Amino acid sequence: MAEIDRIRKLEGIAYFLCFVGSIPLSNWLIGNVGTTCIPDGPCLIPVAPGLDAPSGVLTVGLALTLRDLVQRRLGLNWSIVAIVLGALLSASFAPPALVVASTVAFLLSEFADMAVYTPLQRRRFVRAVVASSIVGLVVDSMVFLWLAFGSLEFLAGQVVGKAWMVLAALPILAWLRSRDRRLGILPA
Repeated sequence: MAEIDRIRKLEGIAYFLCFVGSIPLSNWLIGNVGTTCIPDGPCLIPVAPGLDAPSGVLTVGLALTLRDLVQRRLGLNWSIVAIVLGALLSASFAPPALVVASTVAFLLSEFADMAVYTPLQRRRFVRAVVASSIVGLVVDSMVFLWLAFGSLEFLAGQVVGKAWMVLAALPILAWLRSRDRRLGILPA
């Protein structure tokens, strides 16, 4: 049992660090990486044919999944700590014009994600991650775009871009669930 607890904690710490690191990375991407950078606006990337989104969508989509994994490995309290720390980092690393939008969208979307994930996670882990991530990515997209730009012009691209990252995580989540069952690793 001690070995299983050690694995759970080490994985939880890794997920926590990746989650926390995804926030400044997302803010940096929005201002620096894209196929098109709008003056005084975001840098955009294509997420589907004819559909662009601010480049931070990829790491935001990943952050929603990582937060669920932090909670699965370390528990609800650590998940709340991760969200609060993430909001502080978001405020610290966001371009000045995007600080409020980035921070508020982050807080609201992560707590919405947690509200959906928490009651579902014990019995339906992969479905819980998918459902909570969808809620979180829609909340994040709408709040961020409205507060940052006063427009929902890039909403479809934001949702699609974040959803790609959630979809990309599904095989890993299924493997993790299977491995956890095999090893007897229970969620925190």
